Amino acid sequence: MSSGAAAPEEVAALEEEERRLVLDRFGNDDAWRLGGLLVGLARERDAAVTIGIRRGAQRLFHYALPGTSADNDAWIARKCRVVERYGESSFLVGARFRAKGRTFEESSRLDPDRYAAHGGAFPLRVRGTGVVGAVAVSGLRQAEDHALVVEGLERFLAEA
Repeated sequence: MSSGAAAPEEVAALEEEERRLVLDRFGNDDAWRLGGLLVGLARERDAAVTIGIRRGAQRLFHYALPGTSADNDAWIARKCRVVERYGESSFLVGARFRAKGRTFEESSRLDPDRYAAHGGAFPLRVRGTGVVGAVAVSGLRQAEDHALVVEGLERFLAEA
């Protein structure tokens, strides 16, 4: 999935990920397990990323691998605000704007210092409840940040 203009197929694929990656529950211990899983995946790839997991306004997990900075924390916050506002992944929100030939920054009317519809933040959606939080990665290209989160959620669900 690219960071240029999004095709309808890309939007459909991102929507399918969101339908598929639904949790039965999500508590503090689950955040620890998912966070550790993502740290392990990042280390396997030698990826300098920061990982954050929130449930509502509470930060449940945060880890910054070597090579990251406070800028990555700011990106996570901006991407998670998009998830909180739209209830969808930051990458899907941005892709929808790109598919219409627009940019999120120009068309959303939201402060780009507070919101970033770039790949890497994904909603934590609990079956029967809805979105309860977000998991985010920052440090790679946006499609790679998104892919790392998706792979982590897939493995997390497979181990549940």
